[in-house]
Parts: sequence; structure tokens; C-alpha cells
Amino acid sequence: METNLLAFALGMPEVVLILAVILILFGAKKLPELARGMGKGIKEFKHATREIQDDIEEALNDDPPPPPKKSSSSPEGEKSEHWTDKTVDKDSASED
Repeated sequence: METNLLAFALGMPEVVLILAVILILFGAKKLPELARGMGKGIKEFKHATREIQDDIEEALNDDPPPPPKKSSSSPEGEKSEHWTDKTVDKDSASED
């Protein structure tokens, strides 16, 4: 346990002091509830992190979609159904 606490430069007296302050602030009855809540929060965070990591790995491993096929221009005898082909001429609009 000492190796984990060295990262924060906390010795045993500091840890005991912090735990004593927490015990005084929250009381003995609230500590298990707080610890349970922290445990659930950490578990949910790990689950979300793992899920995001799996999604990223899945996206990287998926094959890219095939390129779109080039459509050949429609034959001259066929009418196009595209909306831009249905423009109104000034001459045909004035006849109505």
C-alpha cells in the first residue's frame, strides 16, 4: 500500500489524519454508504470506459464501405426522374 501512496507523497500519518477527518465529518454510519456509492461510481466508470474502447476497436476493425458505383448517364430515350430536370421554362409558364 505504501507504493501507491508514494505517488501523492503521503505517509502513514497523513493517511490516518485524512481518514480521521472523514470519519468526523461523515460519521461511522455514513461511511459504508459513501464507500458503496464510490464503488458503484467507479464500476460504472470502468464499464463506460470499456464500452467506448470496444466501440473504437470495432470501428477500427470494420472494413470500409465499398465505393459508390458510378452511374452511367441515362440513355437519350429515357426520362430522368431527378427534380432538377423538372425546371419550368419562362415560355411554358406564361402559357398557363
